[in-house]
Amino acid sequence: MSRMDKLNQQFKREISTLLLMGEIRDPRVAFVTITFADISRDLSCAHIGYSVFSDDPQVLRAAQEGLNSASGRVRKLVGERVGVRHIPEIRFVHDDSIAQAVRMNKTLESIQNERAQRVTGEGEESGKQDN
Repeated sequence: MSRMDKLNQQFKREISTLLLMGEIRDPRVAFVTITFADISRDLSCAHIGYSVFSDDPQVLRAAQEGLNSASGRVRKLVGERVGVRHIPEIRFVHDDSIAQAVRMNKTLESIQNERAQRVTGEGEESGKQDN
């Protein structure tokens, strides 16, 4: 595992811990989950992916605003815990991959259910014809 991979994991873990332990007290970020950290090679910027358990645009907007307002404090706290000389600027990015996976899973389940109904329906019809 490269140094950058380790640093990305450490940032993700530290920011997740900050949110989980309530060190960021903004209620808008109460249901935020950190999904990834991607730090630029020159350590100037860190894109931090987050997910919210809601598709409501107002909830997403509030979470983004809460994270943006807390980014300076997050940077300061992470800087105290991570052993790097320069702490990158933190930018929060909404990650909807979890929501996409849930939608895809529901679609696959509905396709599977339709197929099962067709097979069951065909089996019943062929059974009726034999009588």
